[in-house]
Amino acid sequence: MHPREFQRAIVTGASSGLGEEFAVQLAPRLQEIILLARRTERLTILSETLRKINPELKVYLHPGDLILRQTQDTLRSNLEELPVMPTLLVNNAGMGDYGEFAAADWDKTESMLMLNIVALTRLTHLLLPMLQVSTGAIINISSLASDLPIPDFAVYAASKSYVLSFSEALRAELKDRSVQVLTVCPGPVHTEFGKVARRPGFSGNMMPVRSLFDTSRELVVSESLQALRKNKARVYPGVQILGSHLLLSFLPGWFIRWVMGKRPRRVQALHNLC
Repeated sequence: MHPREFQRAIVTGASSGLGEEFAVQLAPRLQEIILLARRTERLTILSETLRKINPELKVYLHPGDLILRQTQDTLRSNLEELPVMPTLLVNNAGMGDYGEFAAADWDKTESMLMLNIVALTRLTHLLLPMLQVSTGAIINISSLASDLPIPDFAVYAASKSYVLSFSEALRAELKDRSVQVLTVCPGPVHTEFGKVARRPGFSGNMMPVRSLFDTSRELVVSESLQALRKNKARVYPGVQILGSHLLLSFLPGWFIRWVMGKRPRRVQALHNLC
């Protein structure tokens, strides 16, 4: 199914980063778009931008914290009042936390698990009946980190491994029900992710040699929509990220664990704060 055939898109985490870019690139092709994020002002600005791109586009804003069941239930209730049409769900909302697990703030860790795993799963469950009726599709944002056990990113990487496994299984379940499922596994992208993931007292680079792997959000979204058009199961946007994935797929587990154990650590300065 070509993205042009979708008449409606639902984008979570739409106020910035990849969510914002998905909205911008999809806007010319849609009749309706539904934007979810916590920051109402950002959503309002984005809605104005989208209407300039496509003056006929209907934009629905749903400000709220996706972790809350009330936010998820309200979205489903509002969708039930709209006409049935081919719909794309982009599960983009997510967050990270950089630092040793033992020193993590549990409230932040729990919020990350609730957003990256529970909210994504429950929202998919709530909206799947509608997607099946409307011949829809799902894009779930995972990460290249899903391929690796990453010290100082332990919970984040594990949560993205869940997204990848869940998405692949869901795709198999839905292959005969006219609902596509695509997993997007980007590497480092210039978004606000790093700002949220950093802990107080740390201002360095969370990923050594990051500049070698940086991918623009425009490329991530454009390659994701191309992969959806080709009905691919998974996409690693950017040549360097795809190459990294292919290399990792050939390396034995013991070697990956050894390399991760030798990975340059950037959290040493935080030890004095604990």
